[in-house]
Parts: sequence; C-alpha cells; structure tokens
Amino acid sequence: MQDVLMPLLILLNYAIELFKLAVLASIVMSWLVAFNVLNTRSRVVYMVMDTLYRITEPALRPLRRIIPNTGAVDLSPIALFFILWLIQMYLPMLARGL
Repeated sequence: MQDVLMPLLILLNYAIELFKLAVLASIVMSWLVAFNVLNTRSRVVYMVMDTLYRITEPALRPLRRIIPNTGAVDLSPIALFFILWLIQMYLPMLARGL
C-alpha cells in the first residue's frame, strides 16, 4: 500500500508547490497592473491574468469571506500560503503513519 501512496504524496507536494507559484504570480501581476507597469488591454497580459485568476480564485474566495477587509491589502493569499505550508508540513507525518 505504501508503494502506491508515497508517489501520490510526492505528487501532491509538487502540485501544492505549483499552486503556490501560481498564487505568487497572481499577486505579483496584480501589483504590476495596479502600478500601471502592465496593461490589461494587452491580450497576452489579459490571458495570463485570467488564467491565474481562474486557477487561484476558487481557493482564495472562501478565505476572502472569512478574513476581514483591510482596505488596500488583501491578506487572503498570505493565509492561503500558510494553509498550504501546514498541509506540506503534515504530508511527511501522514506518509510515516502509513
């Protein structure tokens, strides 16, 4: 059983890392758009922003409902990073328990 689950846990860890990179890219791109470094009228920028939004928003939306609005700073990505970090910390414990 462990021969099957260990590769799945490793794959899950890699998927979490990729998702964290997508969240980070979304944060950076939103800042660049806010400071007028990037223009969303550019088709490429719009497509990248839309893709990142579609990937990250399902995880961020529930956190935005829970975390109070602080004005200009959105704290939900920080909370999501913390939650993903906790999951990654418990994956090895889960693997040892199998």
